[in-house]
Amino acid sequence: MVVFDKPKALTDTVLHYCPGCTHGIIHRLVAEVMDELGIEGKTVGVAPVGCSVLAYNYFACDMVEAAHGRAPAVATGIKRSLPENVVFTYQGDGDLASIGMCETVHAAARGENITVIFINNAIYGMTGGQMAPTSLIGQVTQTSPYGRSAETQGYPIRVCEMLSTLDGPAYLERVTVNNVKNVRNAKKAIKKAFQNQLDGKGFSLVEVLSSCPTNWGMTPQKALEWIDEKMIPQYPLGVYKDKEA
Repeated sequence: MVVFDKPKALTDTVLHYCPGCTHGIIHRLVAEVMDELGIEGKTVGVAPVGCSVLAYNYFACDMVEAAHGRAPAVATGIKRSLPENVVFTYQGDGDLASIGMCETVHAAARGENITVIFINNAIYGMTGGQMAPTSLIGQVTQTSPYGRSAETQGYPIRVCEMLSTLDGPAYLERVTVNNVKNVRNAKKAIKKAFQNQLDGKGFSLVEVLSSCPTNWGMTPQKALEWIDEKMIPQYPLGVYKDKEA
């Protein structure tokens, strides 16, 4: 009896992510949800620019590559032209919360019936570890070598809290994947976000706090602990909007 297997919605391509990066876990959760909902054949994913720029190699569904930050706009066009398809974006914090903030906010405000998977690792991963909109106060990065300062670089942006002030979003939840319990909760949230789209409920975003051991300068184990110690106090887990509830 098979008790654990690779999801059919994932290809056999070896992931390029650094050791300890939790992108791989989140990819698997998205793929498992596609399998369980039976939607792989009608799903279109939109890949961003960032660490997950090669997501089109990993998901077995149709994939489209968007310009940096424009994934929600591309997803909007696809969903409006193919309303029977399931459309999701998979974006990092630099892509979604910096250059793509406009597209994110307005897609949410319009209540577009798409699903957004938002990976928050508090840093620009692909380009060498620069400070991101989500970097924590005091966090050392390539562009904040003395730690992020609120006086000079401003405060971290809490995306779920900000979007929750809009009328458009149907569902907003923040999760993480740094232990087994949190992985299970993250999968439930991702599945709900996809089910909302199938039910025509509108814009759903799941923010996943993710580790970046390479650019944080930590071991994979310490990076998972850092999520508990530093990230969750800044970005509390939970549901920030659920129109159904």
